[in-house]
Amino acid sequence: MPDDRNVARALLARQSRTYAEEAGIALADRPGPLYQLLVLTTLLSTRIRASVAVAAARELFEAGYRTPQAMEAATWQDRVDALGRGHYRRYDERTATMLGTGARLCLDRWHGDLRRLHKEAGADRAVLRRLLTEFPGIGPTGADIFLREAQSVWPDVRPYADRRTLAGARRLGLPASPGDLVGLVGEADFGRLASALVRVALGEESAGEVSRSAATAH
Repeated sequence: MPDDRNVARALLARQSRTYAEEAGIALADRPGPLYQLLVLTTLLSTRIRASVAVAAARELFEAGYRTPQAMEAATWQDRVDALGRGHYRRYDERTATMLGTGARLCLDRWHGDLRRLHKEAGADRAVLRRLLTEFPGIGPTGADIFLREAQSVWPDVRPYADRRTLAGARRLGLPASPGDLVGLVGEADFGRLASALVRVALGEESAGEVSRSAATAH
């Protein structure tokens, strides 16, 4: 039987990209990429398939809406149309409104730079989550999504494992605690592992296939 480290490595070999990377975000601790992650988080927070949310985010970014200034300057119909091109249709009108309102909040409260939000919260995850939920469309689950992805560039947030990450770990028979999971891959790769475990929890990746891959490698 493969040990936990082999299972984690096999999973990362099969699912190496985070959702941010899949959406075309070159995540870094800079205003543009962090805002793009906020947009992706808003899209992922509705009851819609993750693949559709990622596709819609790519359409918004390809249309040029990569900053809060550009998102707010776009017309509501422009945003609806971009979401539609990503097949994000069930929630497109409401989400187009939320993206405009969220862009204005980002500019007014944080001067378009979410590093300011990070700095205000310090290392307090509870404060980070609360500040993130002030954005329209982002509730506790959305705050978890943002921080799960942002931990790759915000080391003080690591290891961050939300409910879905831990559900994926349990499905693979891995320890369901952040401290134990980070020991399997190291802090630098924990964001990737967390994202990959979510794919297992959502059924985007087969737990059985991962285990078979680990056994073969072992």
